Amino acid sequence: MQDPLPPAAAAMSPDDLLLAVGRARDRAAFAALFGHFAPRLKAYLRRLGADAQGAEELVQEVMLLVWRRAETFDPAQASAATWVFTIARNRRIDALRREQRPEIDPDDPALVPDPVEPADRTLETAQDSGRLRAAIRALPPEQAELLRMAYFEDKPHSAIAVERGLPLGTVKSRLRLALDRLRKALRDPS
Repeated sequence: MQDPLPPAAAAMSPDDLLLAVGRARDRAAFAALFGHFAPRLKAYLRRLGADAQGAEELVQEVMLLVWRRAETFDPAQASAATWVFTIARNRRIDALRREQRPEIDPDDPALVPDPVEPADRTLETAQDSGRLRAAIRALPPEQAELLRMAYFEDKPHSAIAVERGLPLGTVKSRLRLALDRLRKALRDPS
């Protein structure tokens, strides 16, 4: 069971209790302050949208800040209640910001850079790309254009047929011929 508060602390106003904590680190005054504000803060934080556990944790944080910063309280500027509830509101805002901006996980695959490709592989890729471009240039212009539309512009065969005014079967057969020629050209590096 909790020790009862000294009668002097129980009779003091919240402003006087906060001043006693700030000036003399009076534990009995802080206990009375805690007993007065903790349930009110929890209800206030719940109205601001905090869940029960979150509100409880925020009350603990707020009251710890009250203990640490009590010497900065100035009754000429605000009442103890205004001062304490302002701290609570600010801590709630901080908590919401933390929830909306989660910490970055350095091991997140999206943040890990792609591995550097070995120089020989880079050279090989460049050579393959050059051979492919040369093979496409060697195609008849109409087949090269159909390839460009189908594979580089990602157009469906039916859209190409409409755009070119060709039957769908003709578009497909010309693309098949173009791909066969490319395969042969890339297989035979003459």
